[in-house]
Amino acid sequence: MPPNPPSRPSKELHVFPNPAPERDYVIQFQVPEFTCHCPLTGQPDFAHFTIDMIADQYCVELKSLKMYFWSYRDEGAFHEKVTNTILEDIVKVTNPRFIRITAKWYVRGGIYTNVVVEHRKKGWKPQPRVDLPAHGFESGLLR
Repeated sequence: MPPNPPSRPSKELHVFPNPAPERDYVIQFQVPEFTCHCPLTGQPDFAHFTIDMIADQYCVELKSLKMYFWSYRDEGAFHEKVTNTILEDIVKVTNPRFIRITAKWYVRGGIYTNVVVEHRKKGWKPQPRVDLPAHGFESGLLR
């Protein structure tokens, strides 16, 4: 074995303490290359996952999340099932205040499928939204 063997797919998600548990803030993960295959036909399925999460005491560690998503590559899974399973697995290890997973599945048979799942921690109330005035884009270049 080389001293640093290549990473392998894994269903094990790792966490670390939230560095700012006193405030709500959004952590967003983009997973544009998710793959699994259709459990009926065996054909490959591709999706772009967006995970928006407001952590409580724990955050999910990025490399373990990458290896977790990789672990689905050779599995057959219906779009709805795999999206809900991913939500459940992340909730199990992080117990976030809020998480929304949006899976945008690439076209199959002329149909795009989007699956959106959410979890809210019991008793959690989001902070009111603050709308700020919009300003034009400034590049620092003279016009």
